[in-house]
Amino acid sequence: MTTSTLFIAVDWGTSHLRAYLCKVGEGSELTLIEQRDGPGVVKVNQHFQQTLIHAITPWTAQYGVLPIYIAGQITSTIGWHETPYLECPINPEGLLDAAVSFECEGHTINALPGTKCTLQNTLIDVMRGEELQILGFLKQNEQYQTGKILLCLPGTHTKWVLINNGKIICFKTAMTGELYDLLCHQSVLIPDDCAEGEFDWQAFEQGCDLTLGSDSGNLAHGIFSVRTRQLSKELTPVQAKAYLSGVLIGSDVRAARYASEWQLLSNTQVVVIGTKQLNTCFTKALTKIGVQCSEFDIKSATLSGFNYLYLSLIHISEPTRPY
Repeated sequence: MTTSTLFIAVDWGTSHLRAYLCKVGEGSELTLIEQRDGPGVVKVNQHFQQTLIHAITPWTAQYGVLPIYIAGQITSTIGWHETPYLECPINPEGLLDAAVSFECEGHTINALPGTKCTLQNTLIDVMRGEELQILGFLKQNEQYQTGKILLCLPGTHTKWVLINNGKIICFKTAMTGELYDLLCHQSVLIPDDCAEGEFDWQAFEQGCDLTLGSDSGNLAHGIFSVRTRQLSKELTPVQAKAYLSGVLIGSDVRAARYASEWQLLSNTQVVVIGTKQLNTCFTKALTKIGVQCSEFDIKSATLSGFNYLYLSLIHISEPTRPY
């Protein structure tokens, strides 16, 4: 295996680092050789270089210096090397033009910029990492490069993204995943000694129903019902975690339903791009309000985006050949 077709892709978000050793073969097809995980941006106490080198050392020991491409919160103000935010509307392919390069222990690292938009209420929203996943999704699903579609990328900070003719028009962020983590581990809602158990879908749907059908502003009260329903023995602590997930995701979906930036009607198609578990959660909630959903794997979208980035930058760096 020659190193000329190998590269390292790093999706480094708030909660997790995911490093991928990738090979590009004939026909520009990408093969994932191995994945290594590590702590997210907020968990490494600014030791970004050491964390990355630790994650990729087995690969560099075997293959030597490799090109590295990074995206996510690692390029933000709380990360390693800050890159700019590009204003929407934007074709995600344009992100490549603003990639920032720097050196790290002999490796050339290319870092992607983020994107920002101004919403109808004049608030600014931003994202980093999801724009790469959107690029990868569109490259694998060309039928969505014409017309309008709403994407949902669930995670620590869930993104709702309006796409029109292949361009990112605007997006809205909900801190759904981060709220879930904080409420599970730093509040009175879930006991500290709560054991892990199988996800209770019935409890999840009860939580969804509560916030999907509630009046605006009922989220805080709904969250407290996670505790009261345990006190009344309606839920075990394990069930309460699923119920809390439903309360938060139901509220997230309800907000997207009434967003002024798009119309989330019964005939609207939403593509949910996340992990299998989160895809199922958001699809169940969206289906409850009559929205048609399809699902796409977040890792596949991420790797597709990195592959396009790698091929584009390699093409740019190739010298012009005389004819």
